[in-house]
Formats: sequence, structure tokens, C-alpha cells
Amino acid sequence: MPYRLRKKIGPSACTFIEEVIDGMQDWVRVIDHEDNIIFVNKSMREAIGMDIVGQKCYEVLGRTSPCQNCISKRDLPNWSRCKEEIINGRIFSVSSSPFRSADGTTEYAVIEVLHDITEIKEMSQKIAIQNEKLKEDLILAKRVQRSLLPKNTLQYDKATFNFIYRPCETLGGDFTNFFKIDDEHIGVYIADVSGHGVAASMLTMFLNTALDKTEKSPSKVLTQLYTSYNKNKFFSELYISIFYIVINIKEYTMTYSNAGLNVCPIIFSGTDFTILRSAGIPISNWVENPEYHDQTISIKPKDNLFLYTDGIIEIRNTEKQQFGEERLLNHMLNSDLPPAQRLSQLIDKAISFSNSINPNDIKDDITVALVEIK
Repeated sequence: MPYRLRKKIGPSACTFIEEVIDGMQDWVRVIDHEDNIIFVNKSMREAIGMDIVGQKCYEVLGRTSPCQNCISKRDLPNWSRCKEEIINGRIFSVSSSPFRSADGTTEYAVIEVLHDITEIKEMSQKIAIQNEKLKEDLILAKRVQRSLLPKNTLQYDKATFNFIYRPCETLGGDFTNFFKIDDEHIGVYIADVSGHGVAASMLTMFLNTALDKTEKSPSKVLTQLYTSYNKNKFFSELYISIFYIVINIKEYTMTYSNAGLNVCPIIFSGTDFTILRSAGIPISNWVENPEYHDQTISIKPKDNLFLYTDGIIEIRNTEKQQFGEERLLNHMLNSDLPPAQRLSQLIDKAISFSNSINPNDIKDDITVALVEIK
């Protein structure tokens, strides 16, 4: 240790400090205010392979002049600094602080601790590259999932379908579909898969391909779907809640069955409405033989079928109150807007109710759909 520092600190204390510093794996060096290296610990001496005491600090870095962000000058207003330097092809995090007298009034030099972060940097770069690849994969998966959804407006003979789907993440767990079974029957369903993200989106894709779009009995469709789900051996924590309806546009009837969806669709005309209450276990591996039942009701021209998932009614405001079914029903029964605008305004009202500045802060997927009977 330099004489003037040893003189101020004392021989015994100095020896102890040197032993502590030499035992450190990180590199340690002390630089005076003329950029001279006046002390180097054992780890740095052995790694450099030469005695660098007496050299200019910037010469060790292969430079001919001081660094632009040099911290060894007295006139810098903020002494403690952190930066990165490359030495012999390795990346170091350099923490620099003044070496002061015990009373803090006199600055003798600057002490630098150099921590090798090469592996950390390399790992960070690999993670960044992997994250970019994952983002690209998620964007592709989002496109695939969106491609499976129906068009926002569909019309088959005496029925018109409108819906809005807003996942809370890039990939969502809600799904809806509207399709022609034959000349007299139209199928429509809304589903809510447990969770969000990639796992949930995979189940929505399974649902779209596995659901039988030719069978006219909703309960048989759900039973077949349950069997197919279990053949694929999905994880037990994943399940699908789905409400499935078949509309007979010739006889004006609606047959439905439920597999665990906790918000049931609503039939309304003007201010009159009927909730399609139905029970059934979700598509899962919870029981060996689930029981699903068909229920049939009569409908009339100008009736509306409203389907939704619980994401919209569970939106909460700052007082922890839910948007709830009552506000949802009041809007749907009292709005005279066209279907697409009616659904859009409903979601706007729910998000406004939450007092959220950013609509993306919503914690669950939102899906709403409206079928108009002609």
C-alpha cells in the first residue's frame, strides 16, 4: 500500500486491509489523482500477469489518454460512480469511490472494484434474443388464434352474429363461434378456458377443431368434446367452460346445453328477457362420465341472443365494486344502437366504470356476442 496511505492509516490496519482486499475474487485497484495506479490486489495482479503499479490507469485498458468518464479527477461533482469497461476481452462492472481520511475531509485517491460480468452479459444477450424469438412466436400464435375466430359480423338466413373479443394478454382463453350446421340449423357457442396465455390459447384451438359442427344435439356435442379432451391427456388444471346452442331457424326454437360456464346467455326482446339457466361440468378430467342435458325453448323473430364471459362483469372499480350483471343487462335492454355499436359501447362503459386509464390493465379476457333473429 502506498506510503502516504500507510502513514495515515497505520501499519497494522494497513496490513489487515491488504489481507482482506487480497482475499477478494473481484479486482481492486487504487488510483491517485494523476491517474497513476498505486495499488492492485492479488486477484488483479494474477489475472493481468504483470505489475501495473505505477502505470496510468487508462494504459491498462489499451488507451493513450484518460477515459471521457474518468472518475479519478478531483473536480467531479459526484464521486461515487459505476461504469463498464472491457479489459483483455472481458467485461467488467467498475464501481469507483473516493478514498478519504477517517474524518472525511481529505481525499487521498480513488478505489475501484472491478467485477467480471462477462458471463452475465452473454447470458443477458442470449435471453434478449430468446425473448425476441418468443415475441415473434406469440405474434404468430395470436394470428393463428384470430384466424380461427369468425368474422365480426356474420349472417345466415334468419340470424345475424356480431361479437367483440378482447384478450387481456397477447393470447387469450376466451373463444366464440357461429356456424351453419345445415339449411335449418345454426350453431353458436361461447367458451372460457382456464388461465391465459399460450396454454389457454392452445385449448381454444383444440376446442375449435374438436367440436362436432354437424351434430344438432348440444349435449351430445359436449359429451364428445369431453371424451376427446381426455384422450388428449391435457393437464388437470386446464379446463374449458362452454355454453353451446343450436338455433332452428325454420321452427324458431333454440336448444342448448352448458359445460360449466358460470354466466348464462340471455334471450331478450325489448325489455323482456330470459336467462338460459343450465348446469353441467366443464370439459375436464374431473369425472369419468359427465352428464349433459338438452333444453329447448321457442323463440320469435326480432329476439336477441346475448352471450358473454365473466371477464366483463368482474371488472372492478377503485372501490372494489364489480361492473356486474345488472349494469350489463340495463345497457343491453335499453340500448337502441345497432348490434356492433351496442357491444362496443358496453365494453366502453365497463372499462370506464373501472376508472382505468389504460384499457390493457383489465385482468381478464372480455368476449361479448349478439345474435339477432330475423
